[in-house]
Amino acid sequence: MPVTSAGADVIGAIGVIGAGAMGRGIAQIAAQAGMRVKLFDVQPDAAELACKAVVAQWEKLLQKGKLDEQQFRTAKQQLQVVASLNQLADCGIVIEAIVEKLEVKRALFQQLDAIVSADCILATNTSSLSVTAIAAGSARPERVAGLHFFNPVPLMKVAEVIAGLLTGPEVTRRLFEFTRQTGHMPVMTKDTPGFIVNHAGRAYGTEALRILQEGVAEFPVIDAIMREAAGFRLGPFELLDLTGLDVSHPVMESIYQQYYQEPRYRPSVITAQRLQAGILGRKTGRGFYHYQDGKQIAEADVAEAPAAAWSGWVWISHENPDAAAPVRALLERCGANIENTPEPSADSLCLVCPLGEDVSTCVARQKLDGHRTLGIDSLLDCQGHISLMSNPATDAGIAQQARALLLHSGQAVSLIQDSPGFVVQRMLASIVNIACDMAQQGICTPDDLDKAVELGLAYPFGPLAWGDKLGASRILAILQNMLAYTGDPRYRPSLWLSRRAQLGLSLKHKY
Repeated sequence: MPVTSAGADVIGAIGVIGAGAMGRGIAQIAAQAGMRVKLFDVQPDAAELACKAVVAQWEKLLQKGKLDEQQFRTAKQQLQVVASLNQLADCGIVIEAIVEKLEVKRALFQQLDAIVSADCILATNTSSLSVTAIAAGSARPERVAGLHFFNPVPLMKVAEVIAGLLTGPEVTRRLFEFTRQTGHMPVMTKDTPGFIVNHAGRAYGTEALRILQEGVAEFPVIDAIMREAAGFRLGPFELLDLTGLDVSHPVMESIYQQYYQEPRYRPSVITAQRLQAGILGRKTGRGFYHYQDGKQIAEADVAEAPAAAWSGWVWISHENPDAAAPVRALLERCGANIENTPEPSADSLCLVCPLGEDVSTCVARQKLDGHRTLGIDSLLDCQGHISLMSNPATDAGIAQQARALLLHSGQAVSLIQDSPGFVVQRMLASIVNIACDMAQQGICTPDDLDKAVELGLAYPFGPLAWGDKLGASRILAILQNMLAYTGDPRYRPSLWLSRRAQLGLSLKHKY
């Protein structure tokens, strides 16, 4: 029997099952929005403790002036702890935030079928399970949908509304309205592995791990580049430590397997081994970094003898004028002696600006002297952290002199090993490519994808808008070159990206 529209505009009481971090957060924002909330947990006293924690949060908001006395009193009155599922009988929406086990969630919904009204919506806060599979546990699968909030719920202002294969449209409409009333932004997504946010976030961790595994750079360098050049709040390894590998690695494995070993989502042996060793991140005091009382312990810097800056001629490859222009501007800021000749002189420092290629390929194609040739990543116009890339033949002394010259810009400069796509190019191209493939699959609208990623992952830009900003044709070139060089299908360009790059369309352009 489908959920009817009777009472659709009157949500009624909200039932929340599970008083952990997620359930507690959902109860807080719903009660704070003026809704009557009933909180239940099977563990003795868990709901009472959660209620006290929520009230303590409201007291802090009151002290900060973010709630007034009336709002505080009303919110407290709206939050009620209940001792049994039967007390949820009058709820218009029941949201479960219990353990991530399919059979447990199915069994819960079977119990609720016999308790709540026919119009009551059953919502699951699952982050990794199929909503359609969970709904199969209910006699009324058409009233079951996903409503995935993010932790911490009061601060993460986005929620994914997930329609299972049998979910009725009125159900998702009412969940949209509920989410808006809590002050969060709802985004609609198909019932696919990872939904929007966890799907779109695959590349940031897996590509960084691949770069580390290839020996391109150490993890603190990769983190610094992604923070200071690309503008992420946390580097990928800082983020893995914050989340914990007991959470992150199983999600990597789950999405990879649910997509039948799709190479774009391939996990890493690095995190698998660390998980086995119990090196999980902040929660264990040791991850990629070391922690004490939850705070990262600064590693002692190994003092390096300062190199003299390169003082001779510097030649910039003319193969890609658009990529060379930011490098020229950088060198001018550094006071370099720029050589304006078609070919480099016999003793000049040679700089190439590849897109999706390594320095070795440029040296061979342009017939340059490998021992004095390095690459600079100019994708982001040489702003922020600068990536200087050597090749196996590069003279170590020349590389250090080149780095010392670039330090005159006042910017951080990291010397990394040869890699098709440096660090930033590989990371951003992979992020944009996965987002494009999500758009191609119709998982969500392009606008919802970008909004969800900005709010749910705190990326500097939504991935499709970022691809437009950098240029779809450049992202496509990076991926095509990486695919040609490595032969790894993880870099194959999405059809969505390829077509829009060819036609000069925005990556947010729909059919």
